[in-house]
Amino acid sequence: MNIQFFGAARTVTGSKHLITTEKGTKILLDCGLFQGIQTDELNENFGFKPSEVDYLILSHAHIDHSGLIPRLVKQGFNGPIYCTAATADLCKVMLLDSAHIQEMDVERINKRRKKQGRPLLSELYNATDAANALALFTPVNYREKFHLGNDNEISVSLTDAAHLLGSAAVHLTIPDGGVVKQLTFTGDIGRPEDRILRKPDAFPQADIIICESTYGDRLHQKQTDMRGHLLQIVHETCVKRKGKLIIPAFAIDRTQELIYALDQLASSGQLPKIPVYIDSPLAIRATSIMKEHDECFNPEILAYIEKDGDAFAFPYLHYISDVNESIALNDNREPCIIISASGMAEAGRIKHHIKNNVGDPNSTVLLVGYASENTLAGALKRGEKIVNIFGEQFDVRCQVASMESFSGHGDYNEMLAFLSCQAPEKVKQVFLVHGEYETQVAFKLKLEQAGFQNIHIPAQFENIQV
Repeated sequence: MNIQFFGAARTVTGSKHLITTEKGTKILLDCGLFQGIQTDELNENFGFKPSEVDYLILSHAHIDHSGLIPRLVKQGFNGPIYCTAATADLCKVMLLDSAHIQEMDVERINKRRKKQGRPLLSELYNATDAANALALFTPVNYREKFHLGNDNEISVSLTDAAHLLGSAAVHLTIPDGGVVKQLTFTGDIGRPEDRILRKPDAFPQADIIICESTYGDRLHQKQTDMRGHLLQIVHETCVKRKGKLIIPAFAIDRTQELIYALDQLASSGQLPKIPVYIDSPLAIRATSIMKEHDECFNPEILAYIEKDGDAFAFPYLHYISDVNESIALNDNREPCIIISASGMAEAGRIKHHIKNNVGDPNSTVLLVGYASENTLAGALKRGEKIVNIFGEQFDVRCQVASMESFSGHGDYNEMLAFLSCQAPEKVKQVFLVHGEYETQVAFKLKLEQAGFQNIHIPAQFENIQV
């Protein structure tokens, strides 16, 4: 069989890996959107014919793993999309939200292009395309074995990867060349000490592993008092400087982790009584979905909910859906905390909040997750003095802070721990995806030191026989 890597190859977005078996069955692992600048061509053209793909297996709902599914369907894919129930529920809101953002962005861009006399653009997909895609979703339970192919020759199961609500590692058993091969796609690997989710599951012995490598060259900061660190930033920004604390956060998991931490601080009487705004319709809907899937929660938060009643609500927490209320926050100069999507600050309301506060030395932009180099969050994180927002240049005068403890990606030790359920000598090939190339080179060395061999870092579009 062959594996061709159409995304997240020497980069961290656009996850897309196509398996073609010896019988010609085509299985696509993830169908993610490329995020950042100069990605239009990659998002518009898959590099393969969607109509020829038989099955799609989705590791989790993040847009860099799911965001091109509606375009895949628009261009001819009509097979089942397998994922966990929680992932399916999240995609119901995330893909429709993505479609809306694209429609709005293209409308705004086309106004400018029309004035310039330039050809108008079309969105990658619209809400109808997203709805058509959602009709193909087929939820399965963790560790529930299901079969693919005309004679059920391929078996599949999912195990908990603990990266996002419903996230999964994918395990395939595929007959090939007279032998049966075990292939695992890790998806994104979560952290064993996630504040909401359970620990990652061990998984069956694999012959071939397609492994993420986002933090393959670093260790997360030891954060013995995460809530204390967050409280310190809140106090310095909102109490001392009377500024706004702007937090770009992924609408799912990172936002809920922040709410949970603030809820705990509020319940203990430590949090200053300043307004906290969750300005993201997607995050609001995701919070509701998360409450419906407490089967994914760890024992600690379940015990807190039993005692507190709700881990995602306190008196001065305000959920904002209405766009006019969101706009009104720009004119409100009172100290407050605004949490808004997206986590890399590439789309959504957060770009407006950063635009309106990036020049204020009293305010702080707090980064709480991975930020790709070519995103607005990445530019702020590496200390750029001028950033581009909506096609305009802005001087960065605000404070910029970072808290790695909120990351949903395991560091290299945590990824090695995730892989420790494997006998390295039995793994014939490892492919590193979803990481910057220099990071992958460093992680490859770590894997070799752990006993894994035949580790390859595929390039974009590389096609490999396994």
